[in-house]
Amino acid sequence: MFNKILIANRGEIAVRIIRAARELGVATVAVYSEADRDALHVALADEAICIGPARATESYLNMNNILEAAVATGAQAIHPGFGFLSENSKFARLCEEMNIKFIGPSAQVMDMMGDKINARAEMVKAGVPVTPGSEGEVYTSEEALTLANRIGYPVMLKASAGGGGKGIRKVSNAEELVPAFEAATAEAKAAFGNGAMFIERMIFPARHIEVQILADQHGNVIHLGERDCSLQRNNQKVLEESPSVAIGHTLRERICQAAVKAAAHVNYENAGTIEFLLDEASGDFFFMEMNTRVQVEHPVTEFVSGVDIVKEQIRIADGQELSVKQEDIEFKGHAIECRINAENPKFNFAPSPGKITNLFLPSGGVGLRVDSAMYTGYTIPPYYDSMIAKVIVHGENRFEALMKMQRALLEFDVEGLTTNIDFQLELISDDNVIAGDYDTSFLANTFLPEYLEK
Repeated sequence: MFNKILIANRGEIAVRIIRAARELGVATVAVYSEADRDALHVALADEAICIGPARATESYLNMNNILEAAVATGAQAIHPGFGFLSENSKFARLCEEMNIKFIGPSAQVMDMMGDKINARAEMVKAGVPVTPGSEGEVYTSEEALTLANRIGYPVMLKASAGGGGKGIRKVSNAEELVPAFEAATAEAKAAFGNGAMFIERMIFPARHIEVQILADQHGNVIHLGERDCSLQRNNQKVLEESPSVAIGHTLRERICQAAVKAAAHVNYENAGTIEFLLDEASGDFFFMEMNTRVQVEHPVTEFVSGVDIVKEQIRIADGQELSVKQEDIEFKGHAIECRINAENPKFNFAPSPGKITNLFLPSGGVGLRVDSAMYTGYTIPPYYDSMIAKVIVHGENRFEALMKMQRALLEFDVEGLTTNIDFQLELISDDNVIAGDYDTSFLANTFLPEYLEK
């Protein structure tokens, strides 16, 4: 096992990784920007090194500074968490060149699956269903218009090198396509330095279903079931649950085996997520993309599967075989995660950074977990994401999990900031959500308009 790993991240995921490493007997190195000098992950790690100013481009995205910190501290591996450099193949290659293990897939696989065009082509080879769409990158609105007319509306425009909801537009008809294409490609150039797009038929209404997979260096690939991430806004997930109420046993087997087939086809290593769109009416599902990192919502799967995904990531990177086989996995109960952010839902979810004057995190009882890096007196900097905590609950059934989440959110208290706690409480208490009757359009088209009228 590694003696020491460096965590190239911040916030609750850095804290999560530090805790997992400590339980494995592995020392940790935290890196931090000048704005994060008082952050919890800095206090919890065995060592901490400042890697630059507040701006992420000068600190958490500064590859040279992070690698220098790893060399200076003798770290044998780097865990990138999610966001920042977690899906950056150049960084993974640099780690490899410096004989530092990148805790994730190879740079080659990252390139293959990070580019949506390449990923789509590989899934076709693997026999995984894909939506009708463009076969290569699209660079002009004229070409996009021709393709969309052939594929049939509505269509989705997606940045080829995209992620995190950037460079994506829904287009209902030919009149909307040209301005939507120009806006999406400009956004993609700004976010990723690459304005290339691809087009696919929009599956609507749809469920957003993702399957957690683990794969080691010895050819073992397993799945840890699915998560339903259909409650989202602007392509950003708000609430996740597992298992999905939209899937029965037979469909679950099909979609999970498709994910395993996809990972095995590309010789995947470490934790990853295969994302699908599900047409509930027909039961057909289609590959959407692969996330080559740990997901924000991984605790939901940990609750229902009993597998510690972050510990498995570290073991896999160390060259060990998976600690569990597929037949060992027994899915139990139901889990839900709510993301609590410093933001104002009444004002278009505007970020609300500032000092936390009082913080009470919900606790007590079996099946309640709060992942957070916050504490009373901490000032949330304005430079990064606005997440305060993730509240994750587990119950013997979905109703118990829903009630437990309502109880937890009622207890959650943050003073000094505006948060989305009340918004999440109303969402988890909504009749449609309780009934499991929602799709990817529900939050934006049904719930939000009613919420904003109150």
